[in-house]
Amino acid sequence: MAPLITPADRIFVAGHRGMAGGAICRALARAGYGELLTAPSSTLDLRDATAVENWFAEHRPTVVVLAAAKVGGIHANATYPADFLLDNLKIETQVIENAWRHGARRLLFLGSSCIYPKFAAQPIREEALLTGELEPTNAWYAIAKIAGIKLCEALRRQHGFDAISLMPTNLYGPGDNYHPTNSHVLPALIRRFHEAAERPERGLGTSVSCWGTGTPLREFLHVDDLGEACVFALEHWQPGPEDLQFLNVGTGLDLSIRELAEAVAAATGFAGTIEWDTSKPDGTPKKQLDVSRLAALGWRARIPLAEGLTATVADFRARLASGRRSAGSGRGLTLHPHTL
Repeated sequence: MAPLITPADRIFVAGHRGMAGGAICRALARAGYGELLTAPSSTLDLRDATAVENWFAEHRPTVVVLAAAKVGGIHANATYPADFLLDNLKIETQVIENAWRHGARRLLFLGSSCIYPKFAAQPIREEALLTGELEPTNAWYAIAKIAGIKLCEALRRQHGFDAISLMPTNLYGPGDNYHPTNSHVLPALIRRFHEAAERPERGLGTSVSCWGTGTPLREFLHVDDLGEACVFALEHWQPGPEDLQFLNVGTGLDLSIRELAEAVAAATGFAGTIEWDTSKPDGTPKKQLDVSRLAALGWRARIPLAEGLTATVADFRARLASGRRSAGSGRGLTLHPHTL
């Protein structure tokens, strides 16, 4: 079957400066798609209905990838619930509707595994959507992502708009957010273990403390694998009218938080001890996606965690060396699995 997109397409990647959007741009470039359209937030506020409509009317992309979103960890979700819901709903509705109204042939919306119920059967199949209560700590973000999925489905059903969605598991890799309170567990671990390995004179080289028992199981996908999955889906996946309009993306493998911490310690060169504060809660025992549908179409993740961690630590250290310390200090960092 011929690819559903071609190098002649004008592809707009919304959110190209984010971790996921950057990886999608890299994957598209590797696959030979040269005419990529991008618009930094300084020139196009995707929450602004008039600005987005004018941009689409001027540039007329034929393919749209929506990777832009307001994201953050537990602290950010709890502190700014209205912002997470409003900003993400605005971004999704403006981009998706204008892509349809201005003649885009195909659109890919990037969701998140947090759309699924907190107590979904493991591994989580796509059918679990809307079958139970969401995890309260990221419900605002999840509700917005569910709305985006359903908007794509509604436009396909009512207007025949070729919109598809992918739901990635926990991502890591180049361009991640290492903020001490707003980051997810893996970049938080990288920062903490790096500082413990590099600054023993501050007493950080002796031990690193993590919440819980370390037994919860989590799945991690390198962001460049996600980029390849997005290109694959754009080129090859065309669901029928009765098929699910979204697919899970992951590795199909998980590991314990204890194993993850040990792997990060090895990647950063930390030689001290890891202490587990068992007075703190563990969170959901297991969170793993069923990726059998995407595998049946012919795509699987390729980057092993050990290889991906080594590259990610190198990227983090390069960012520190270049002075891009927007993530802030790692002191006082809380490391626990609830940020997944």
